[in-house]
Amino acid sequence: MAMDNLANAFYDELRDVFSAEKQLVDALPKMAKKASSAELKEALQSHLEETKQQVARVEAAFEETGKAARAKTCEAMKGLIEEAKEVLEEQADDETRDALIIACAQKVEHYEIATYGTLCRWAELLGYSQAEKLLKQNIQEEEAADSKLSTVAETVNKKALQHT
Repeated sequence: MAMDNLANAFYDELRDVFSAEKQLVDALPKMAKKASSAELKEALQSHLEETKQQVARVEAAFEETGKAARAKTCEAMKGLIEEAKEVLEEQADDETRDALIIACAQKVEHYEIATYGTLCRWAELLGYSQAEKLLKQNIQEEEAADSKLSTVAETVNKKALQHT
């Protein structure tokens, strides 16, 4: 598809974030399973449920484009998840692994926040009011998840520091 107008760029980026969210639905349970902190496990499991809803919202956002809801492999998310897989396989004490899991999860959240920020602005400019509303819900959840991870990190990082 030619990127010769903003509508095509919006559709392409929507396909990308659709893939990203679907990849996360598969990755988050693995991260939660490796987490030792109960608070971190809960944060990841809670965000998994939100992510499932985000997939549905992104799918619904395609309606205004008049094109099919089809994912396009998000290479950025693929890379972030690959990095997280490597972290999960590292030889590390539980607290340090938790700190690393938080770091990986926050990289994911920041990528999503940036993507949804762009999509929301483009949806507004294109007059896709329903898509904008749906995508704003997603960005709010991503920002809340990032904030929650920062809060969990305060405790986890202090525990990991004790192993230095």
